[in-house]
Amino acid sequence: MGHNVIYNPDYDYKQLASEIQKYHGLVINTKIKMTKEMIDLGVNLKFIGRLGSGLDIIDLDHAKKRGIVVISTPEGNRNAVAEHVFSMLLALNNNIIQADKEIRAGIWEREKNRGIELENKTFGIVGLGNTGQSLAAKLSPWTQEIVYYDKYLLDRPTHLSNIESVSLKELQKRCDIISFHVPLTKETEHMIDRKFINECKDGVIIINTSRGKVAKTADLIEGMENKKLGGLCLDVFENEKTHSYSQDEQELYQSLFNLEKTVFTPHIAGWTKESLQKIANIMADKVQEAFKY
Repeated sequence: MGHNVIYNPDYDYKQLASEIQKYHGLVINTKIKMTKEMIDLGVNLKFIGRLGSGLDIIDLDHAKKRGIVVISTPEGNRNAVAEHVFSMLLALNNNIIQADKEIRAGIWEREKNRGIELENKTFGIVGLGNTGQSLAAKLSPWTQEIVYYDKYLLDRPTHLSNIESVSLKELQKRCDIISFHVPLTKETEHMIDRKFINECKDGVIIINTSRGKVAKTADLIEGMENKKLGGLCLDVFENEKTHSYSQDEQELYQSLFNLEKTVFTPHIAGWTKESLQKIANIMADKVQEAFKY
């Protein structure tokens, strides 16, 4: 588009703060947080591009006040996240990780590793945005009963005519599996807590690939220990900086990671080779469209 582009994936917060005043646009990943203070240092900023979908790392109100366009690219990794949900759920239900470890150790356990099929299970999706819709489309051939809750979606997408919109209470009551695809906001922080879990169907499987703080870790552990939860798949965590754990956090996460019937991954649901390229292309297209380059 005729612009000078500085590519520096190693930028830290301090270095960016000292140089941001010379940039007209900024494209960030999760490492850099665009706080009010950082935005104010960007005196020439016209846009902030977020690779991916999580806008909780940008002070959106202050960006709007400054007249800065914020661009995100949730379309770029929606397929990757949907596939990852399937991967985690199938691994959990079929004891694949546990069975693999046992086989490598010379242990042959068939009955203990008897799996659970998705067919005839009721699957709930909380948040029917880009990733929620992608997941619903992939689920359709696998299970006949898919319900969703999204208070901000006024109309069900026409290509998903087979899924049912329900209240959150109804979703909790009916679903064997619930997958979360919501942004992190004041409204969704600790949405998955003791109260939410206790109002769900006994033995429900919870999947969270959205944001770690959507779930309260201590309450997830409690739900697994008292058998209210039948399984847990987490790609995101309340604190993802393992080097910064306090003593209490070390004990908390050790309790979490010691649980059986769980599958954990390090925030990689949308992190595929294909999504890297898709996100970049979509970002470039959106920047071009926003400013008519």
